[in-house]
Amino acid sequence: MTSGHSAKPAKPTVVLVHGAWADSSSWNPVMERLRHDGYPVRAIANPLQGLTSDTAYVTSYLATIKGPKVLVGHSYGGAVITNAATAVPDVKSLVYIAGFIPAKGETIGELAARSTPALPLIPTQVPGGTEVVIDPAKFREAFAGDLNRTDAANLAATQRPANTNAVTDASVTEGFRTIPSYALVTRQDKAINPAVQRFMTTRAHARTTEVDASHAVMLSRPDAVTKVIEQASR
Repeated sequence: MTSGHSAKPAKPTVVLVHGAWADSSSWNPVMERLRHDGYPVRAIANPLQGLTSDTAYVTSYLATIKGPKVLVGHSYGGAVITNAATAVPDVKSLVYIAGFIPAKGETIGELAARSTPALPLIPTQVPGGTEVVIDPAKFREAFAGDLNRTDAANLAATQRPANTNAVTDASVTEGFRTIPSYALVTRQDKAINPAVQRFMTTRAHARTTEVDASHAVMLSRPDAVTKVIEQASR
């Protein structure tokens, strides 16, 4: 015997991709809220070794996730989802959280150069090139100005270095051209100038929300981040 009501469609899997100088744990407050609201969630570790190789890496993981997906990228993670989105089926929407949205042929370095002052980066020579971190003494001011000093210091100590290939590899694909896009612009951002964010979101025709927050918005304003993701999922 069947009822007259059709079953609700399953919610899409929300796939979270972090950016430079962060890791997947930075999404924890957002993941808790999404799971509470019934969303399957995955947070993919972004290698931060270069846009070309990072896109291939994330794409391989996306291919294992069945059914509709909402891709969410923070900062440099926005460039990765832009390039990975069209390589796998069932991507429902793209969400940029204080994210880079590069056009084809553009590099993150070119977009980052529009933000002033430049981030206080410390380079280290490693096998395979040069990696950079944000100067821990200046991390809170540059990245997480609306977090308390202890949380910001912990982020500074655990930040993932990024290979300089991340800013020199050219973007290849414009996923936002064919997939609905949403964006959260952070008005107090010292890492990606809000005006640069608005330029990119306007160019991508993304449905945009603004919030008073630093670059670490997923930790300082997880409710606002979750709200945008859930709008995109619908």
